[in-house]
Amino acid sequence: MTTCTIAIVGGGTAGLSLATRLCELGIRDVVVLEREPEAGGVPRHCGHYPFGVREYKRLMKGPDYAARNVATARAAGVDIRTGTTVTALHPNARLSLATPEGLTELQAQRVVLCTGVRESSRAQRFLSGQRPLGILSTGALQSMVFLHHKRPFKRPVILGSELVSFSAIMTCGHMGIKPAAMIEENPEIFVRKFMRPFPAIKGIPLHTGVRDLRILGGKTVEAVTFTDASGQARHIDTDGVIVSGRFRPESALLHASHLRVDPATGGPEIDQFGRASDPAYFCTGNLLRPVETSSWCWHEAAETAARLVDDLANPIGDAPQIRLQAADPAIRFALPQRFTRTDRSGGMEHMQIRLNKPASGYLSLTQSDKTLWSDYLGSRPERRIFAPLSPLASTADTATVKVKLL
Repeated sequence: MTTCTIAIVGGGTAGLSLATRLCELGIRDVVVLEREPEAGGVPRHCGHYPFGVREYKRLMKGPDYAARNVATARAAGVDIRTGTTVTALHPNARLSLATPEGLTELQAQRVVLCTGVRESSRAQRFLSGQRPLGILSTGALQSMVFLHHKRPFKRPVILGSELVSFSAIMTCGHMGIKPAAMIEENPEIFVRKFMRPFPAIKGIPLHTGVRDLRILGGKTVEAVTFTDASGQARHIDTDGVIVSGRFRPESALLHASHLRVDPATGGPEIDQFGRASDPAYFCTGNLLRPVETSSWCWHEAAETAARLVDDLANPIGDAPQIRLQAADPAIRFALPQRFTRTDRSGGMEHMQIRLNKPASGYLSLTQSDKTLWSDYLGSRPERRIFAPLSPLASTADTATVKVKLL
């Protein structure tokens, strides 16, 4: 068994930003554990703009941004161990590892989980039809195009309309791939209004409100069929399907561990400082919730570094906690899931909320039938929604706080 001060599981944007900031704050012996042969995370696969504007004050492509994050971390003194897989999380910050040299264990003072997210697979989206070759996630497409310089198809259909789906369009353009259509099962696409004309500009037909989607083909994809919003049966000839979006936290380690998982986010249950149910474990980045931009995760992780430093110097220990519960069918989740009552400052100032469907009304925090805070909300799924956590600090009641739309 070896030891370190802080072990960071995941060498993507959040993990590297966190590690760099920890070293800048004077913490030495910071180890990043990355299972891939190279650190840098998802941006390594994204050979397009925009990355790095807020972090480095320059417009960068994904691979350049990832390389900059790695170089900055190494220059700060971070020990980045690639090809290293964490196989188990144990109480009190002990990790089991599979390394190129064999199996071992690492004992840290604190562990931070930064394992990110992944797109939902075809099976997880319950897509019917045959199972030919040529069905890829956006991440797999980007890996083939930008890392291996391969063109997996010529006329794919893009399933989904989240921001990553538009990234798929740009990735296709890099290799001369012309998507045959973009298909969305919801009545409207997810991206903000200024991006909605983009498929039309690229000459890509857009179909929303789609149902009964089926994939057809023998050895490879040959077509997709579906019923459009008007009830008309559609058939599109295609040689591939890009299954994009519907991100899920990469939480396999959590489910096999002693740490509590929030069923709403699929990620860890944390308090406002990022502490998991075992206070020796912290969490940050897209593992917390699907899904935010690389820039968001970079800054969120840097803020988490200061909380770690404070906790190492003066652990919070046991303290009363208030549970936060999304108690409305329109609300998908509320993060953090716990609020620790303490005099310690520096925690998250706002609760993060996402919707299941378009909704409007008064977003409220209620406790024991008392309204702690309320404000008007009109929003859509995949939008950032915030509510202040300060009202929780002013209540002596430790009963569950419910997040509702009134």
